[in-house]
Amino acid sequence: MKTFYITTPIYYPSANLHIGNTYTTVAADALARYKRKAGYDVMFLTGSDEHGQKIQRIAEEKGVKPIEYVDEIVAGIKDLWKLMNISYDKFIRTTDDYHVEAVQKIFNKLYDQGDIYKDVYEGWYCTPDEAFWTDTQIVDGKCPDCGRPVERAKEEAYFFKMSKYADRLMQHIKDHPEFIQPESRKNEMVNNFLKPGLTDLCVSRTSFDWGIPVSFDKEHVVYVWIDALSNYITALGYGSEEGDGELYKKYWPADVHLIGKDILRFHTIYWPIMLMALDVELPKQVFGHGWLLVDGGKMSKSKGNVVDPVILVEHFGVDPVRYYLLREIPFGSDGLFTNETFIKKTNADLANDLGNLLSRTVAMVSKYFDGVIPEPSVPGDFDNELITLAMKTPVLVEESIADLRIPEALGHIWTLIGRANKYIDETTPWILARDEEKKGRLGTVLYNLLEVLRFSASLIEPFLPETAEKVREQINAQDISFGSLESFEGTVVGSKVVPGAVIFPRIDVQKKLDELASLGAKEEVKPAVEVRPLTEEVTIEDFAKLDLRIAKIISAEPVEGAKKLLKLKVDMGGVEKQVISGIAQYHKPESLIGKNIILVANLKPVKLRGELSEGMILAASDDKNLYLVTSEGSPEPGTEVR
Repeated sequence: MKTFYITTPIYYPSANLHIGNTYTTVAADALARYKRKAGYDVMFLTGSDEHGQKIQRIAEEKGVKPIEYVDEIVAGIKDLWKLMNISYDKFIRTTDDYHVEAVQKIFNKLYDQGDIYKDVYEGWYCTPDEAFWTDTQIVDGKCPDCGRPVERAKEEAYFFKMSKYADRLMQHIKDHPEFIQPESRKNEMVNNFLKPGLTDLCVSRTSFDWGIPVSFDKEHVVYVWIDALSNYITALGYGSEEGDGELYKKYWPADVHLIGKDILRFHTIYWPIMLMALDVELPKQVFGHGWLLVDGGKMSKSKGNVVDPVILVEHFGVDPVRYYLLREIPFGSDGLFTNETFIKKTNADLANDLGNLLSRTVAMVSKYFDGVIPEPSVPGDFDNELITLAMKTPVLVEESIADLRIPEALGHIWTLIGRANKYIDETTPWILARDEEKKGRLGTVLYNLLEVLRFSASLIEPFLPETAEKVREQINAQDISFGSLESFEGTVVGSKVVPGAVIFPRIDVQKKLDELASLGAKEEVKPAVEVRPLTEEVTIEDFAKLDLRIAKIISAEPVEGAKKLLKLKVDMGGVEKQVISGIAQYHKPESLIGKNIILVANLKPVKLRGELSEGMILAASDDKNLYLVTSEGSPEPGTEVR
């Protein structure tokens, strides 16, 4: 049997998890469930990263031991995963005895072979991010990642020789283009970190003791990189007393490490280099997804702009939350969450499309055939188109999942659901029911609708398991396995439908928003935007003079001596242009690489600060933020915008 090993990050239990953390785990769960249903032997790992100075300080402030504090938070994490219907196979804690033992062995091995040495570290430290920074990296005395104050640190530490393996990692990335995904993330890691050169990595601390002790130097505790990242192999038995266990031999290397883009560097540079030093095979792929944004910014426990998934589930149920996260967040890009968009999407896709199709179909079978599923005996117009799409949809879903394009996979399923709703309008079963001679045709129409619902229940099961079961029960489907989708005749003639409650009652948007607001739920409140008067009208001929093109940003760097300007190199489908853009205050250069933007390509070239600018990128500004105008989907660079 083929195996599939997927992991989430192990979450830092400094506070309760939010909807952004839930997004990662729900996505991993959907992939794990899909692979299990497709016949794979799956290992799905998640867990908690429990050591560090931040945890120790929080515990001290609360007057408890660190383990007592993390025990409570971890219990809440497990409760959340149970609530969200997460089907993980193993939950690892970095305080687990077997992990502690394995990490000490890993540290000792790296030290014994000369890859770890002792020195003194001096620099800036961000406690919330557990990250060290140099003088050139900090911004106005603050962490460049989270914007919070850093503190000066000087202490004896052990260092890992990162640069020793840099060339080998570069070659691996070149030989395995699928290793870092999406493509823009790979470019960012290579251009911004590997090519400029790696410095050795601090891998122990002495300023706190809440960590795994270095076995041969008890003044030191193993720092987060070796401690946390090693979980992906220690969870499988690597380094245990019994040796490398059967799980390790069976499942490693991992098929996918699914992580947020903010920890990409640790998983695509630090982690693979550690594995190379240990002579362990590298994971097949690291996929860095985008952030779930709220109020225009990254969700953060420390910023207090988090959305509580527990509140959402209490008000809407589990599957609507899972659906929104899986369908509306572009996999690999940032996505936006607001209560209003969430409710409207639930109404449109779940209540109007799927829920309505199920209710209408079951009601018509009950009304016109006393609930008995009729035989499809009289084919007619529109049948072949519906059946062909149904038979094609599992293939399209499989292709999307193979590339981790989860929203696209759900899009294929909802295309089929939408086609079935249209089929009802085309075949008008309520009119067929008036003529006894057309009962055979009516029965065929209803059978086809039941089959589409059976296909839909089967395909949505990995994503919305509770909903799939409700659909299966009402249409009385005997088999919703993937194998049953090889033919359009799985619904059992003569069996009876089982009418039930509406699976997704339509939500009164404003009423529910008011209810959430009254509970103190985080709600997006935007000030009224001052709309500038429209400028002078232009003709279509005037507009046609602009040559707007899709362009991909292939490099970005600051313009020397200009705080607001970035120098961008863009690809327009084989034609490269340089653009000087005043967006440096809003976008870091590394965050832009790989983005598709819209370029005014025929703008007369000018020189800005001595640099040639051959176009202008489109953006929107509200005086506080600047939003790049990007394209939907993935059009090829050079595509004309009309």
